[in-house]
Amino acid sequence: MTSAPTVTPVAVVTGASSGIGAATARQLAEAGHRVVLTARRKDRIEALAAELTAAGHQAAAHPLDVTDRAAVDAFAAGLDRCDVLVNNAGGALGADPVATGDPADWRQMYEVNVIGTLNLTQALLPALTASGAGTVVVVSSTAGHAAYEGGAGYVAAKNGARVLAETLRLEIVGTPVRVVEVAPGMVKTEEFATTRFRGDTEKAAKVYEGVAEPLTADDVADTIAWAVTRPPHVNIDLLVVRPRAQASNSKVHRER
Repeated sequence: MTSAPTVTPVAVVTGASSGIGAATARQLAEAGHRVVLTARRKDRIEALAAELTAAGHQAAAHPLDVTDRAAVDAFAAGLDRCDVLVNNAGGALGADPVATGDPADWRQMYEVNVIGTLNLTQALLPALTASGAGTVVVVSSTAGHAAYEGGAGYVAAKNGARVLAETLRLEIVGTPVRVVEVAPGMVKTEEFATTRFRGDTEKAAKVYEGVAEPLTADDVADTIAWAVTRPPHVNIDLLVVRPRAQASNSKVHRER
C-alpha cells in the first residue's frame, strides 16, 4: 500500500525584508515550511529567498504592499495553499505627544499595522481553514498592552492589531484555525528605531542606550516559530516577550 505524499506546509510572512520578518522566515524554513516572503522591497526578499533556496529550503518572494487590498487579493488567489500566516508588517513613526502628533503618521501606522493585518487575514482565511490546521500569527507589541508617553499613535495602532487577534479568535472558534498573538518588548533591529526617528541614528541609538541585552530579531522569531510548531490543538493565545532588563514599557534597567 502506497502512503500519501507528505505535504509541505506553506507559511506566508509579511514584512519579510528585514528584522523580525526575515528572521521568522529563516526559522520557519528551518522548521520545514515552504516560506512565501512578502514586503515592498523586492530586492531584499528576493535575496532572502535565494539565500534560503541555496540552503536547501523552499522559498519564494512576492513583492507586496499589505495596504493595497487589490494586490493582496491577487496575491492570495495565486497561492496553492496556506497553512500559516505571520502578520509581521508594521512599524512606528515619530515619538510626539498627542498634542503635537502628526495625523498623517497616525494614519500610516494604522494602515500598515491594522488594515494590512486585516487585508491579509481576510484574504487568506479561506485557505487557512481549508488546510485543516491553520495558524494566524499577529505580531503586535507590548505597546498594544500599555501606553507610554510619546507613543500614542503606535500604541493605538498596536492596540488595534491586538484587538483584531482577540476578536478573530472568538469569531472563528470551532474552525481548524488558531490565532496567536506575539507581543515583543524592546527589540533592537537594524531599522525599527531608525525608521521611527526618520533616519536620525543618534535618537535611535538612545532607545537602547545602556541596555546590555535588548531582544534581537532572532529571539522574537524563535518565539514565533515555537508557537507555530506546537501541535495544532495547542493555541498560544498571547505570548509577551521582553528582555530581562525591561520590566515594563517605561521601566528599563540601563547600565551606566
